[in-house]
Amino acid sequence: MALNPRQLSLLQAVREHGSVKTETLAEQLGIPLQTVRRDLQRLTEAAMLERFHGGVRVADSSTRNTTYTERQRTQAQAKQDIARQVAQAIPDGASLFMNIGTTVEAVARELLQHKGLRVVTNNLHVAHILAANPQCEVLVAGGTVRHEDLGVVGEAALAFIRQFKVDIGLIGISGIDADGTLRDYDLREVMVARAIVAQSRQVWLVADHSKFGRPAMIEMAPLQAVHTLFTDLPTEPALAQLMNDQGVQCVVAQKGANTADAPDAI
Repeated sequence: MALNPRQLSLLQAVREHGSVKTETLAEQLGIPLQTVRRDLQRLTEAAMLERFHGGVRVADSSTRNTTYTERQRTQAQAKQDIARQVAQAIPDGASLFMNIGTTVEAVARELLQHKGLRVVTNNLHVAHILAANPQCEVLVAGGTVRHEDLGVVGEAALAFIRQFKVDIGLIGISGIDADGTLRDYDLREVMVARAIVAQSRQVWLVADHSKFGRPAMIEMAPLQAVHTLFTDLPTEPALAQLMNDQGVQCVVAQKGANTADAPDAI
């Protein structure tokens, strides 16, 4: 498909953000909304982009995740807002699992003033970030280190995780199906995440809006395994009803979120 300069600009804008609302694209690029919608339809039909409720995102593969650098850049502000909300809900003196993921890493950066934390992690980025907090004890899983994102996986990591029972298991995920199924790309990572879920008294999931409906091949857990979902935008009504039916609390983070909006401390 041959793209004109306007369509190339639209495609580049979506790639920079990972996902974006249609109205936001029109405002940022100074293009009429109807023109944006027509161009996005063409790009969607060409499989360059895919739609979600209210916007578009880069077309995803069900077998391969985006690069770590792309994941860091995508929805950076949303991840920061989510991280701030989560950190405000974590009391001093808590024990936590923190797994692989850029949103989980954003939470770690918000915990540098917390006191008395004990954090068990298979994410070397998280360990490095929290090492700057002298009031936080960090326990790091051994195993195979993934070169791209410094996640630790494998049987040794699984055995390490299974030694603990913690207050909060804080996990990220690559995709959430319409039926609530949590999905990811790497079976080794999924196995560690399942162990974290099993060994946590509460499971808190952090996922920005671009994760909803995103395809990923491997099932990690059903939605009902989660106690609280932290996200940045309200979910679609069907998923909201599903969470209500299954007793999953949904916390929508706002910029400048405060503790009044957070779930009760454990």
